[in-house]
Amino acid sequence: MFQKLFGFGQRSRRVVIDGLYERIVAASRQPVFYARWEVPDTPLGRFEMIALNMILFLRRVRDEESTVVREVAQEVTDVFFADVEHAIRELGIGDLGVPKRIKKLARMFYGRAAAYGEAIDAGDVEALAAALRRNIRPDAEGWTGAEPIARYALAAAASLESQQTERLIAADIAFPDAEREN
Repeated sequence: MFQKLFGFGQRSRRVVIDGLYERIVAASRQPVFYARWEVPDTPLGRFEMIALNMILFLRRVRDEESTVVREVAQEVTDVFFADVEHAIRELGIGDLGVPKRIKKLARMFYGRAAAYGEAIDAGDVEALAAALRRNIRPDAEGWTGAEPIARYALAAAASLESQQTERLIAADIAFPDAEREN
């Protein structure tokens, strides 16, 4: 299917999927998230930010009817969870503990996708900030980083909506500069 649409083979397809995931990760690694808005720069904090940007991407392509778009979305999701598994193993979790951790993180991801998606669809900064607060810094009462991250997420969702699907699935995806959105 990719070859018919884009005129390239399996190797180029892998380059596109990896490139798309790399841009999602790059969006999640913007220094402002960690330095100014106090997202913990820990494996779980990084998971939260990659998950947010993955959710934004998946939300953008969710209503596309093209089989190619669905395949790309699935493959990027597979790369995300493979990356999560790799990170779990790097933390020293043994083979027996990995499936349990992956299952827990998958539940967390899809729970966040539902909560964030609902707030984004409603354009509700407060509801999105509340969900981010619960998930990213549940231990930090009065954490003020949730609001600017929520504004970033809404701006990113709007930006992704304006980008052509063909460009998105060719890894030509652009996330906004989080600092400029606040």
